[in-house]
Amino acid sequence: MNATQTSFVSPADSRSIATYRWATGVPNPRGVVQIAHGAAEYGLRYDRLATALTSAGYLVYAQDHRGHGNSVTADAPLGSFGGGGWAALVGDISEFSRVIRAENPDLPLFLIAHSMGSMAAQAVILDHSELYDGVILSGSTAVDVLAAALPVGDDAAAGTDLSAFNAGFEQRTGFEWLSRDEAEVDKYVADPLCGFDLEGDLLQIVAQEARTGDVASLGSSIRHDLPILVVSGQADPLAGDGALVTVLANRYREAGLTDVTLQVYPEARHEIFNETNRDEITAFVIDWIEAHRSASA
Repeated sequence: MNATQTSFVSPADSRSIATYRWATGVPNPRGVVQIAHGAAEYGLRYDRLATALTSAGYLVYAQDHRGHGNSVTADAPLGSFGGGGWAALVGDISEFSRVIRAENPDLPLFLIAHSMGSMAAQAVILDHSELYDGVILSGSTAVDVLAAALPVGDDAAAGTDLSAFNAGFEQRTGFEWLSRDEAEVDKYVADPLCGFDLEGDLLQIVAQEARTGDVASLGSSIRHDLPILVVSGQADPLAGDGALVTVLANRYREAGLTDVTLQVYPEARHEIFNETNRDEITAFVIDWIEAHRSASA
């Protein structure tokens, strides 16, 4: 792991948000990639992806969302967003993008956002699409459609149990929905900073605050030349056998965005960068970034 840890102060509540920067072996960087991780994990889990990106000539940054990794505090313990809630987490991503832009004013910036991070990124680009030269939504979904299809618990404080997504998969650990690679699943299960429950019903919280189901809102909020790549495993329960990510991609197209790519990998599960075909997926994403870096130059 070649990342340097730093931090920035969240404008939402002055909370310190832990961040990481990979820059080893990138003397003349071609661009910058920001990674927004998913629920119940943390930024350093993307070290392998970051290493592939730095090998391709890109600087890489990641953060630990509030209540995750090294951004855990007494008032935002593991699994909690603290008093600022979901809106503060969304704001943290765009604030970190501004920090990255200030450090690298002449380089194109791409955002790779996974799972919960992708749900936040969907909100970020509604108001701040000018920050990015391209956005990759990994392990994403049409949140409102998925939330409407799932039962709402009687006790919202019961939290989000991620292992509930394992229905329909083998039941070895309860997290087989993440990847076909058993070693990767075992690393996740053994990691004390992974797999914890989240405070509140995440999908319902995001769905209530999202504007992404309104095509007219998307069309009036996001610049139409923002390139978006939606990349998913077909067997990811959030993807709905590909149907929900198709809805997501089509919403952006219907809103007038002119460069929207949907890539679904058969049989791949939720964590595509930890899947058995991760090298193929990583290469595809890097090629997409490179093509759009050249277009924005």
